[in-house]
Amino acid sequence: MTLQLIAGLIASVGFTSCSNTNNGLTSSATGWKINDKKGGFQYNSNFSQQTPQGMVSIEGGTFTMGRIQDDIMADWNNNPKQQYVQSFYMDEAEATNLMYNEYLYWLKSVFPPSNEIYAEIYRSALPDSTVWRSSAGYNETLISSYLRHPAYANYPVVGVTWLQANDYAKWRTDRVNELTLERAGYLKKDAKILEAYGDAHFSTETYLTNPEAVYGGNSDIVRRGVKGKAKEGEKNIYATLEYGLFTAEFRLPTEAEWEYAAIGMVSDREYNNYKGRKIYPWEKSNKKSNKNRAGSSMTQFANFKQGRGDYGGIAGWSTDNADITNAVKSYPPNNFGLYDMAGNVAEWVADVYDPNIDNVSDDFNFFKGNVYYKNQIGSDGRTQIVTDQSVAFDTLSTGKLRVRNLPGQVAQVMYDNGAEKQQATEENETDFMAAAPKKEDKRATLFDSKSRVIKGGSWKDRAYWLDPATRRFYPEDQATDYIGFRLVMTKVGQKEAKRKTKN
Repeated sequence: MTLQLIAGLIASVGFTSCSNTNNGLTSSATGWKINDKKGGFQYNSNFSQQTPQGMVSIEGGTFTMGRIQDDIMADWNNNPKQQYVQSFYMDEAEATNLMYNEYLYWLKSVFPPSNEIYAEIYRSALPDSTVWRSSAGYNETLISSYLRHPAYANYPVVGVTWLQANDYAKWRTDRVNELTLERAGYLKKDAKILEAYGDAHFSTETYLTNPEAVYGGNSDIVRRGVKGKAKEGEKNIYATLEYGLFTAEFRLPTEAEWEYAAIGMVSDREYNNYKGRKIYPWEKSNKKSNKNRAGSSMTQFANFKQGRGDYGGIAGWSTDNADITNAVKSYPPNNFGLYDMAGNVAEWVADVYDPNIDNVSDDFNFFKGNVYYKNQIGSDGRTQIVTDQSVAFDTLSTGKLRVRNLPGQVAQVMYDNGAEKQQATEENETDFMAAAPKKEDKRATLFDSKSRVIKGGSWKDRAYWLDPATRRFYPEDQATDYIGFRLVMTKVGQKEAKRKTKN
């Protein structure tokens, strides 16, 4: 190893910084030198995670998750329970059309639909613009313009399924890590723009498991050693997790994370106790215009439906300055600095919907819907990478195709343990959540293991749904004109940086 490696780690950008948390260079276990210029064990002792682009830091804590007001819908699906949420980062606003169009542009450039092999990859990522269509209304202009017209660039993307939101999250993780490695000298500059094509592109999992396969094995792009300048005779190396260069994955928030972040009780406390409970995400106040009640006084804080046939007031006196969705950050943020946690669009969260969530559930980072995957190992004992020829698709309930893994990514399979409960077969055509046959005429419930929780009210919803505790569900492979999403990232290491807080 060389001093260039150490310098590269300290100077690397992205999610590392120069704060010194362990300036000792001698192992407390063996007495050996760490980061010795002559070689040996190398480690980034100057790591400190920084807030990712477009996100805000959410300090974890305990809170009462669930309903605190009357259940006027008689759903009985969110009884109050005490939960603890670990610290994380969250997008300050919902994913916009501009952000999603960047994703579509990348897919179209790397997997051009003009190539028959890649045609379905691009199509499977497209939002369903026909969600705006109504049998008794005229919305054709929105169908053709909402996603791509610059006038709607900063509006929340809709028509995106839960599955598509997860694919976007994986893509975002790869692009952020790719830029970080490029800046640190491990990837050729601008290769991400000029040379990515088909299965020859960057994937985080591929780099960590088999770096020689990244960019189709092109060693001119995937450099070994900082800036490719390792000394002659020295063993070249790739970046690993120990260097602190790789970001944690972007993902959809769990229901507990979303609700905790939305209610934003951080400023409503006295020492180590919360002062009551808010119904809506915005700041509590004694001012008449800010009261926590449904009514016209709320319109300056959220975009929601006022009543039947009233989506925004009258001409000359608009109540929320919107008729459909509105540009993100059009209304004040909550105490965490998050925008539109009530109104504008409802949001996908990661959880499988189950109305029977009670105190028996895990009280730390609660999440329902765990499915575990492992890397597929070939007959040669090596991790399998998806190629242009081996790419596979799943057929959704809507008849559309969804790519299982992009070419260039690691092929993954579900763990055998319990897999039969997650993946139905012809011999076992049973939905374990609903405990009923999958035939529509005999189904016992309206939800199953592919029903995902949606949170927050939307431009189409009445004030009741603005309460972060309310919960609904929607099929994971279907989309609407009122559901969007935002992403989170788990915070690694220390819960929260030391800071002075007011009592």
